[in-house]
Amino acid sequence: MADEALLRVQGLTLAFGGLKVLEGVSFEARRGELLALIGPNGAGKTSVLNCICAIYRAGAGRILFDGADITHDRPHRIARRGIARTFQHGELVASMSVLENLLLARHARIGTGLVAEGLHLPRVREAEVAHRRAVEEVIEFVELERWRHRPVGALPFGLQKVVGFARALAMEPQALLLDEPSAGLNREEREDLARHILRIRHETQIALLWVEHDMQMVADLADRLLVLDHGVPIAAGAPAEVLKNPAVIEAYLGKSGSEPDFGQIA
Repeated sequence: MADEALLRVQGLTLAFGGLKVLEGVSFEARRGELLALIGPNGAGKTSVLNCICAIYRAGAGRILFDGADITHDRPHRIARRGIARTFQHGELVASMSVLENLLLARHARIGTGLVAEGLHLPRVREAEVAHRRAVEEVIEFVELERWRHRPVGALPFGLQKVVGFARALAMEPQALLLDEPSAGLNREEREDLARHILRIRHETQIALLWVEHDMQMVADLADRLLVLDHGVPIAAGAPAEVLKNPAVIEAYLGKSGSEPDFGQIA
């Protein structure tokens, strides 16, 4: 695993009116590393992802990506820099096929220009073939071949979550933000997801920032954990150490003195 930090979050603070959602959140996500962001419901985990992607604007702090300050970038610029994310509920175009949804994710890679596309010049046709090839590779990677031409809205929720995961991969990101990708999946689908995540981790240098409630998956797959409680970091480090931290146990159970079975916490 590379030690180079690709994504740096420094002193992130977020508030909505008088409600403070995040306070002093700092961490680094390294190339080729799986960093899990965990905490009880309402801890601010998804808000961190929303700040990185500029869905929310942080009140204070900085976000650096590959050495550049992206704190005030717009969402489309952040996507073009190489940051992709999944969403808890897919956020797909239901009337379009799996293939078409993944092709939409290639927008950040399109560089042929409006005039060339209008004239359908040879380089445009070549680019279309290249984008289609890239999407087909992702479809094969996540084993969606049999559903490639099915409308996304006709698929079970679990498969829609996999399509959302595939769409993020189709962007060819340097950093991938996963927002509870296992939520709504059955056991077999979770095992498949774990395989895909492990392949990404071992075969690429993508930095993975993973918001997750399945603590068994987290303990098995993550390189490091960052725990939030009411928007404040309370622990960070290796999974085996963090999950035994009294402050983490108290945040999840509301009391200390006994070690929870994190595999049973959803």
